[in-house]
Parts: sequence; structure tokens; C-alpha cells
Amino acid sequence: MYVDNKSTISLLKNPLSHAKSKHIETKYHFLWDQVSKGRLELVYCSTNDKVADVFTKPLKYERFEKSRTLLNLESDCFGLRGNVRV
Repeated sequence: MYVDNKSTISLLKNPLSHAKSKHIETKYHFLWDQVSKGRLELVYCSTNDKVADVFTKPLKYERFEKSRTLLNLESDCFGLRGNVRV
């Protein structure tokens, strides 16, 4: 799993900090359990390299274009206001 938060990776890989994090929600303890069993590996991925951000947040034009290109989306499928043409 690619993650852009180094603190999260550190917390899930270090069992000593797990004892200090009992207040964290159950879903994060599930992830820690999967990492400790070797079923899940967390890899740092810079925010600038996450192409899925184009679907979840507003981006500057250059970053939008980079993500669009990496996803093989054609530029003429978007209208002037971002509406998808069918």
C-alpha cells in the first residue's frame, strides 16, 4: 500500500509506539495487525506522485495534466467547466 504519510508508516512498523496509541480507532489497529503479520506492506509515496489525487482534490494545472497523462485520459473529454462529455 502506497502512503504519503511517514508518521503513519512509522507508527504501523514500530510495535513500541503501538502501546502508546491505544486511543487510535480500531481500523488503524487492524492495519497494524496486517503489517505485523506480513500481509500488508506500507511504502512511502510522495504526494506529488499520487495520480489518484486528480479524482479527490483540486490540483494546479501542471499537476492535473501530469496525472491525466499518467492515467491515459484524453484532454478533449473535458468541457470548459470540467464536465465530462459523453
